[in-house]
Amino acid sequence: MQSNDPRPNIVLLTDSYKVSHYLQYPPGTQHVYSYFESRGGEFPEVVFFGLQYYLQHYLAGQVVTAEHIDAADQLLAQHFAAGSLFNRDGWLHILNRHSGRLPIRIRAVPEGTPVPTGNVLMTIENTDPECFWLSNYLETLLVQVWYPSTVATQSRAMKRTLLDSLRRTGDPSLIDFKLHDFGFRGVSSVESAGTGAAAHLVNFRGTDTLAGIVMARDYYQEDMAGFSIPAAEHSTVTSWGRTHEIDAMRNMLLQFPTGPVAVVSDSFDIYHACSQLWGVELRAEVLERDGVLVVRPDSGDPPTVVVEVLKRLGEAFGTRVNPLGFRLLDPHVRVIQGDGIDRQMLKRILQAMERAGWSADNIAFGSGGGLLQKLNRDTCRFAFKCSSVTIAGQQRDVYKQPVTDSSKQSKAGRLRLVRRQGELTTVPESATSEADCLQTVFLNGELVEPTCFADIRARAQL
Repeated sequence: MQSNDPRPNIVLLTDSYKVSHYLQYPPGTQHVYSYFESRGGEFPEVVFFGLQYYLQHYLAGQVVTAEHIDAADQLLAQHFAAGSLFNRDGWLHILNRHSGRLPIRIRAVPEGTPVPTGNVLMTIENTDPECFWLSNYLETLLVQVWYPSTVATQSRAMKRTLLDSLRRTGDPSLIDFKLHDFGFRGVSSVESAGTGAAAHLVNFRGTDTLAGIVMARDYYQEDMAGFSIPAAEHSTVTSWGRTHEIDAMRNMLLQFPTGPVAVVSDSFDIYHACSQLWGVELRAEVLERDGVLVVRPDSGDPPTVVVEVLKRLGEAFGTRVNPLGFRLLDPHVRVIQGDGIDRQMLKRILQAMERAGWSADNIAFGSGGGLLQKLNRDTCRFAFKCSSVTIAGQQRDVYKQPVTDSSKQSKAGRLRLVRRQGELTTVPESATSEADCLQTVFLNGELVEPTCFADIRARAQL
């Protein structure tokens, strides 16, 4: 049967093999306590972000109904060759005893916090001993916070690269709009676009991914998290025809007479466009305009093309040298490079510009797949592991220690995240009375003290 309930069926938001796990724990199990961490990977620290969305969208309120249980029962009876393994009584217990609200406690580090790898980021434990199986049943959904956390971490690393270049060559106060999100079309789903784009906006203010600002508004109380400008695409230029490319460019200046406007200029010959079309035939109109023309190259080897575009625009519109000794274009003209931008290419372009004597003030970047898609759960080696169980009233530390891979050894016992000499570190809960940086964010079906986007941004500041 298909459910008519508009909320996702939480009973089915798990891996198939977890359906039978209620039969596999030791007799007398009452509590299962698990934690989430980054075990390392490409960054020395991770920015934790996105949990509140998953909690509010999937777990908060009454999420279990009789219709959900019946639908899952029928589907799983067909799914398993061994016959029905569905824990119908367990889900009916949640429905009847807890009015369909999940008897779970989740504690987490405040979102936006940069945490060194190898530390606990979140813990989860059932609050009803009858529901010991529920903690790790929810692993599948909760681990998906790896994605916005990895995007936030990668975006912040790119911000550091940009900020370092601005400090050497220009004005660091320009950082907020130096990396623009072009990634909506390149991700795997609308939900990925929303969580990933919002994660990028933890660090920057520029985006073309509307799903991200909607998510920040609906789940993090941010009226407007990101901004954009009028911009041309190839279809709006090439539809004028090759011989009328200049008319397409002039139309952009006429349609948007004030403020910044971006025009893709490589439909035919980016160098001719910079030197002749913008630099001669439209030069007066650009200089008389109350705003900035942002020229966008979109093909070729990015470091080579960007430096040549800057050179030609500089020859056409003039330059000045800033106090740091780097050249700036006339303030009516800037460049955005949105093709091929990932962490490595960003560094290569900035290095090429610096070698050629150009300030990073002259350029902004757009990134799509390199920002939101060129990553996976192993980029930061995220893992969710059980570290404590309570059986017949006795708490027991548990862990894994595979002889074939010491890096996969898990933590044991109940955990606390504490700050020692300014550094976050994970310690056994029983070993200290120090303040725990993990906070209760979800309890028995309810969000606890939701965080807002402004506070997340403040925590993530470099």
